[in-house]
Amino acid sequence: MHESPENEAAPMRHRFRLLLLAGCALALGACAAVPADGEPVSPTTTRLIDRGHAPVNGIRMYYELHGPAQDAADAVPLVLLHGGGSTIDVSFSQVLPLLAQHRRVLAVEEQGHGRTTQRDGPVRFETSADDVAALLAHLHIGQADVFGFSNGASVALQVAIRHPARVRKLVFASSMTRRDGAPPEFWAYMAQADFSNMPQALKDAFLRVNPDEQALREMHDKDAARMRDFRDVPDALVRSVRAPTLIVLGDRDIVTLEHAVELTRMMDNARLLVLPGGHGDWLGEAVMSQGTGPMPALTAGLIEAFLDGD
Repeated sequence: MHESPENEAAPMRHRFRLLLLAGCALALGACAAVPADGEPVSPTTTRLIDRGHAPVNGIRMYYELHGPAQDAADAVPLVLLHGGGSTIDVSFSQVLPLLAQHRRVLAVEEQGHGRTTQRDGPVRFETSADDVAALLAHLHIGQADVFGFSNGASVALQVAIRHPARVRKLVFASSMTRRDGAPPEFWAYMAQADFSNMPQALKDAFLRVNPDEQALREMHDKDAARMRDFRDVPDALVRSVRAPTLIVLGDRDIVTLEHAVELTRMMDNARLLVLPGGHGDWLGEAVMSQGTGPMPALTAGLIEAFLDGD
């Protein structure tokens, strides 16, 4: 981090609180349209092509497929994987409509998050990656671009490692592959994670799409345990990723710039994009960003340039 601990202790603690489950949030579900069946739809200006629950690996996984009014059905879609403790709208409400103007976008909710059901046993990045691959198979999608933010990036990386044929391009945003990719203070805070100090905005966002408070608590406890038990991804597995990769983070992110640079050099076909702001600022998450601004549109444009490039 560029800031000294003495001068920036309060802002640092604030960022750690918002990253309690490796995701930041604002309850955006209140802006969603509510159809007759009462289930919210992500607030976008693009066409909602499909949504539902797919039976994969013992859970019912919620997904939404968005796209432009005129779209090539055989185009490679973009999969969005949200941050920990979040929902589709929490992580992607501002950029999803922008990305879906020019391509099909498949947004999903991870095991136990939002509208996706829970399974027995712990939540793991690897099992969530297998869920994503199973969902793609269920929807008859052979290959996709995958964009993961925070914990979602860790899931996206595992999709590329465990199911390489499914991933054309990878966007690995605001996450790390090793514990030393985040400062020690972050892990010290995670060791004390408790439902009582889970950001209220995350709780509210979950309950807007799933009013089951017990499901919310179980999601929190499993996600917090996953972060406390975070294990390094072996460098050899990171190097095995062959999909062209864009590594994205803010210049004041939880992930260190040094780690992002190291990953860029470690992977054969990786590029680095550093944007101004903290964890999620550049994505337009309202809790982290300072109101409306140009960053979500700029970010979406840069990511699209990467996806559309050679």
